[in-house]
Amino acid sequence: MGEFVRVEVEDGVATIRLDRPKMNALNAQMQRELIDAAREVTQDDAVGAVVLYGGERVFAAGADIKEMAPMSYAEMSAGHSRLLQDFAKALAAIPKPVIAAITGYALGGGLEVALTADFRVAGEGAKVGQPEIQLGIIPGAGGTQRLARLIGPSKAKDLIFSGRHVAADEALAMGLVDRIVPDDAVYSAAKKWAATFVGGPAIALRAAKQAVDRGLEADLDTGLEIERTQFSALFATDDQAAGMKSFMEEGPGKAKFTGR
Repeated sequence: MGEFVRVEVEDGVATIRLDRPKMNALNAQMQRELIDAAREVTQDDAVGAVVLYGGERVFAAGADIKEMAPMSYAEMSAGHSRLLQDFAKALAAIPKPVIAAITGYALGGGLEVALTADFRVAGEGAKVGQPEIQLGIIPGAGGTQRLARLIGPSKAKDLIFSGRHVAADEALAMGLVDRIVPDDAVYSAAKKWAATFVGGPAIALRAAKQAVDRGLEADLDTGLEIERTQFSALFATDDQAAGMKSFMEEGPGKAKFTGR
């Protein structure tokens, strides 16, 4: 339990809750606490899926500019820029399905937090964007890379070069978010979606996530080898045996998995 980030687990779904009023500005302490939270939900076998949530009003309006503004190149290069990437890498590396529940603003570092998730649910009034260019800088917590991989380089450059805020309907159209729901239903919708993964074959879900994510960083042949290796390894798991046995005896969708 951190000062600005806490983890709550209910029925197999962990919520990583950002809580630094008013706008969840991501200062260095909060970034370190996000690393700790990512480690906690990764190691907790009772957690089958994760929701990233900033509260009813706002997801996160970005990095703490007051903290960063006085930093020199040497300070940023040697330390803080690495922390920016490290906390986002830690969230992206959670080996379980992760859903970002976006209310209000998800801007700059806030959007970069959401980009680490596998899926994004946004409220009807949500606004997302990478406005760093308006400060004379660029995204530093993975925005130039994860955003381009998600929506393509042209659309990513549009958002990064302009710094404009994107409404939920446009974000959905460009593939930046996956679902839009009423603002007051964002968290419940994300938890309901996350719950569908609880009780699933945890090792296979981890393998699928790693195969997709690592494959996107490689050429096709390398990606196929990653898939082949992960696929083969699953035949050493109890879940594979249980899943195939259940399929043959009872039909699809009735297997009980243990995560082993």
